[in-house]
Amino acid sequence: MHDYPQQLADALGEVIGTWLIRCVIDTSLRVTGACAPALRTDASDMARKAAPVVMAELIALLDTDVDTQRTNPLSVLRSAVRHPTALLRQAGIPEVRRDDFAVRSFPADVYNLNPATWADIDESLVEPGVIWGAWKAKTVLDRRRADKLR
Repeated sequence: MHDYPQQLADALGEVIGTWLIRCVIDTSLRVTGACAPALRTDASDMARKAAPVVMAELIALLDTDVDTQRTNPLSVLRSAVRHPTALLRQAGIPEVRRDDFAVRSFPADVYNLNPATWADIDESLVEPGVIWGAWKAKTVLDRRRADKLR
């Protein structure tokens, strides 16, 4: 794996579990005003099991050549909200009210957990996320220019 995708993967590995837990706790607090100790424990268990699965999906994507990538890391993380969503549903936390765009674009994200930016997951991801995006764009552009010269 190239340095920039590896740096992003390393940064994600540091925060993914905490983010998954925070999705559950913050949603429970926001919707019900509390988060039961049992739900906090369940959130930790969920994150311990889900984080390696999500990281494997992210690493598979980041290890794929940029010309064949059909998604991006934020999309993988948006898909990852299935884990806290399942736990919140199991705990009986009511779904949240969402705007029309969110309902249309992300129908399964009934708790409005999808990250829009790296900062929504963790501030520490902003720099490696932006650098990865710039590296990917430059790599694609450099290849297109080289193809035109042939």
